[in-house]
Amino acid sequence: MRGVDQGRTRLVQFKTEAGERKVAVVGADGETLSPLSGFATTYELAQHSLETATGLEALVAATPREAALDYDAVLKAGRVLPPLDHPEPARFLITGTGLTHTGSATARNRMHMLTHGPDADESDSMKIFRMGLEGGKPAEGEIGIQPEWFFKGVGTCVVPTGAPLELPGFALAGAEEAEIVGLYIVGLDGQPRRIGYTLGNDFSDHVTEGKNYLYLAHSKLRECSLGPELLLGELPQEVSGHVRIIRDGAVVWDETFLSGESHMSHSIANLEHYHFRYPMFCRPGDLHAYFFGADAMSYASNVKTEVNDEFEIVSPTFGKPLRNRMTAGPAEKRISVTPL
Repeated sequence: MRGVDQGRTRLVQFKTEAGERKVAVVGADGETLSPLSGFATTYELAQHSLETATGLEALVAATPREAALDYDAVLKAGRVLPPLDHPEPARFLITGTGLTHTGSATARNRMHMLTHGPDADESDSMKIFRMGLEGGKPAEGEIGIQPEWFFKGVGTCVVPTGAPLELPGFALAGAEEAEIVGLYIVGLDGQPRRIGYTLGNDFSDHVTEGKNYLYLAHSKLRECSLGPELLLGELPQEVSGHVRIIRDGAVVWDETFLSGESHMSHSIANLEHYHFRYPMFCRPGDLHAYFFGADAMSYASNVKTEVNDEFEIVSPTFGKPLRNRMTAGPAEKRISVTPL
């Protein structure tokens, strides 16, 4: 694949034609998948890394590989899975943070001005963004300023590339947020370990959020997508890519995004500290996906998404694009709770 960051180990989870699960290494050219012998899932691989005290990259390098497969053929058949999942989906916690990139702060502040007028006091969004600029990258060993944080859902809300992202019947809107996502496993000692990084689409309802910042929590409780590839090792200081909206085969919005710590107001270590400082997030055996924030968003450009729009997120650092089409969910029905 042209422009792919070669030399970095990237993994993909998929199903064979017979329905058997595999975890594979992406070839140096980005066009083949070589399944790892003896491991059906990334979770198994990570657990073995913990149990044997073997670094994940070293473990992957030492594991025999099966015959290579055509990556595009597996994608076209819809057999690629999210790059990480848990056999008990409720033990895969999906969370994130915002206002870590200049683009997200600008967009959030614009919503505030539309609601309250240009002469309103500085929004809480801009205040917390400035706090990050001042204290989000502490010296090694020190604790920085606390970031924003939100809960997205559990493993059942994650879909792979190629799968639809459902717009709930109660939603006022649905739009993409192209982000880098940290993926983690908690060891038996309660210590979180980072498995790697992947691309993510933090599919959100920015119209609901714009009504009142306290609706942020509601606007995030949606499906999201991860993948298709999991990057092992450290994240480059600068990651660039494109996020697009494709409608009826034509690109209606296309913007470059910049991420990595060079373009963030918080260090990844600071974000990780403020997530895993809570004991409830350090349960042995749990998995975590943590969205690091977006730089470019279509809603900030006044683009109104429509059902059947396709979101495409691509970066040379992460190989193949993450693509998902927005589909309409069923109309909302009144939920009635009855006593036992």
